[in-house]
Amino acid sequence: MSAQAKHHFHMVNPSPWPALGAFGALTLAVGAILLFHKTPVFGMENLGILKIVPGAFLVVLTMVLWWRDVIKESVKERAHTEEVSHGLRMGMVLFIASEVMFFFAFFWAFFHNALGFSTATLQWPPQSIVPLDAWELPFYNTIILLTSGGTVTRAHLFIEKGDNKTAARWIFLTAALGAAFLSCQAYEYIHASFHLVDGIYPSTFFLATGFHGFHVFVGTVFLTVCGFRALNNDFRPHKHIGFQAAAWYWHFVDVVWLFLFTWVYWLLGLPVRTFVAG
Repeated sequence: MSAQAKHHFHMVNPSPWPALGAFGALTLAVGAILLFHKTPVFGMENLGILKIVPGAFLVVLTMVLWWRDVIKESVKERAHTEEVSHGLRMGMVLFIASEVMFFFAFFWAFFHNALGFSTATLQWPPQSIVPLDAWELPFYNTIILLTSGGTVTRAHLFIEKGDNKTAARWIFLTAALGAAFLSCQAYEYIHASFHLVDGIYPSTFFLATGFHGFHVFVGTVFLTVCGFRALNNDFRPHKHIGFQAAAWYWHFVDVVWLFLFTWVYWLLGLPVRTFVAG
């Protein structure tokens, strides 16, 4: 066979990162379950948040190593032809579509109980649950995420102008806003008057908002990688798929949060609506 490729497609080399990513995700999920149920690990009961550290580390490690290989394919090997680039874009679109289905399921669980369709729910929020005030910390988080949507768009404009150095500053600012959002959400969780095990409202609330928070974490790491790539002048005005994927993902996170804020925190988080049994 000829060593010269006779097609425009990229034959991906065998990689250990999908297996490592799957193991990391499993470790993170198990750690989260142990954390939520306050289950001792190796006889130690006070590990707290440390239970999810191994899984989170493996997930981040997978992201960094996998992106390193993809960057090498694009920048050094020049393997990302127009056909490959189109496939990468469509892959990101389908990935975001699958994420929409995840959140649809979570919102369905929340609405099923909040709108009185569940025969087990006679009041929303349930008795003894004091919901969070949407116009306090959640509102500030909304401002943070909306601002980050503007900064990532600003970064995109500079990349299209060929000014990677300035784009990097805007990308890092966006990542910093993502970290600020996560810090505020962690503070909100710590000071909430209810806990995950307190019933259907906390379960659906923490599931929807926590899964979104995980996406913000992933997007923050994604953008940080793009920031260093911009500093390294990896992006070109007409070819910057890595950053495009990160920007699309970040805008998706923005839109989901607006939906969360409107319905979970605000409209369906107001006390108290009573349903008629039967």
